[in-house]
Amino acid sequence: MSNQSQDALLLLEDGTAFRGTALGKIGTHGGEICFNTGMTGYQEIYTDPSYFGQVVVNTNAHIGNYGVLLEEEEESNSVKISGMICNSFSPIHSRNVADFSLQEYFEKAGIVGICDVDTRQLVRIIRERGAMNCIISSEILDEKALMEELKKLPSMEGLELSSVVSTKEPYFVGAEDSRFRVAVMDYGTKKSILRNFADRDCYCKVFPAKTPLDEILAWNADGYFISNGPGDPAAMPYAVETVKGLLDTDKPLFGICLGHQLLAEASGISTYKMHHGHRGLNHPVQNLLTGKCEITSQNHGFAVKADEVTNHPNVEVTHVNLNDHTIEGIRRTDKPAFSVQYHPEAAPGPHDSRYLFDQFVELLAQRELVEA
Repeated sequence: MSNQSQDALLLLEDGTAFRGTALGKIGTHGGEICFNTGMTGYQEIYTDPSYFGQVVVNTNAHIGNYGVLLEEEEESNSVKISGMICNSFSPIHSRNVADFSLQEYFEKAGIVGICDVDTRQLVRIIRERGAMNCIISSEILDEKALMEELKKLPSMEGLELSSVVSTKEPYFVGAEDSRFRVAVMDYGTKKSILRNFADRDCYCKVFPAKTPLDEILAWNADGYFISNGPGDPAAMPYAVETVKGLLDTDKPLFGICLGHQLLAEASGISTYKMHHGHRGLNHPVQNLLTGKCEITSQNHGFAVKADEVTNHPNVEVTHVNLNDHTIEGIRRTDKPAFSVQYHPEAAPGPHDSRYLFDQFVELLAQRELVEA
C-alpha cells in the first residue's frame, strides 16, 4: 500500500512548516531533526542505533528506488529513526533481490514520514539555526495543534538513550576458537562493526550497556571495544565509570563515535552538543600521525572539546576534521587506548578508515607477545 496521495505536515521547533505527501505509516511522530548527505545506504542509516530519537532528512534527490534487504543491509534488528523526510520518494523499487519496497518496510516498522519537501531549503535552515526538534504528521494538519504535540518532545541534550537500544542479554559474534577475545560494550553498536572484528580473528562478547564492571572483567577479554550509540555522552555517568575501569586494566581499548566521546569523558575531557552535527559519507579527516587524508562516514551530534584535549597531559589528538577542525580522533599516551569520532566500518560509506580495526588488532597481538 502507498500513501502517495495523502497530505502530511512537517513542523519545526522554530515554527517553520513544510507541507508534503505522507510516506510510511499514517500517524504523528517527532524527534530531533538532522540531515544525512549520503547518496546511498539509506537502510543502513535507518537501522543505525545512533539515530534513535532522530528524524532524518535524506538530502539525496531520490529515496527508496532500490528497496530494502532484511539481512545484508540492516545494522540492527529494527528501524531506529523516529521519522524520515525526503524530496522524491519511490513507492516502487527496481532491485529484483530486494525483500520489500521502502514503503512496505516503513509501514511494518511503524515509521511516519513525509516527501515532496524542498530538502535543500530545509537543510539550509538546519545549518543556519542549528539542531532542533520537529514533528511529522499525516493526521494533524493544523499547525497550531501540531505545535502542541511538538512541545511535548524532550531535548536531545541531556538525554540518555543507549540503555534503551542496547542488547538486553549478552551475545557472541565470531568463532569461539578465534585468536583474540574482545569485550564489546553495546551502547548502540552496529552489525558491520562486529563483522569487522570477526573478520580479524576476534571472538566478541557483546555486553548490555549497564553491565557491572566485575562481570565484564570476569570474561577475561584480550581487549575492549566501546561502541557507537545515541544520546548525550555527558548523561551517561554509568558508562564513563565503566570505561575508567576498563582503562585501569591496561588492555587495548578502541572506541568509535559515542565510544570516542566516552573515552574522552573517562579521561577528564568534556563533550558538547554541536550546532548541527556531522552526518554523511564524505567528511574529510586528516590523520595527524601519518599526514594522510581519509574520506569518512560520520553520524554524530556531540563532540569532544578541543582545548581540553590539547591541554591534557596524557591525551593527544590523532585526527582532525578538515571542514571545521573538530577533533576526530584521540589516543592515550599512557594506555593502549584510542578512539575516532567517525565510523571506520563505513556502512554505508568509503573504506578508507578500516585500517583502524587492524590497528586495534595489532595492539592485541603486541599484548599477546608481552604476556607469552
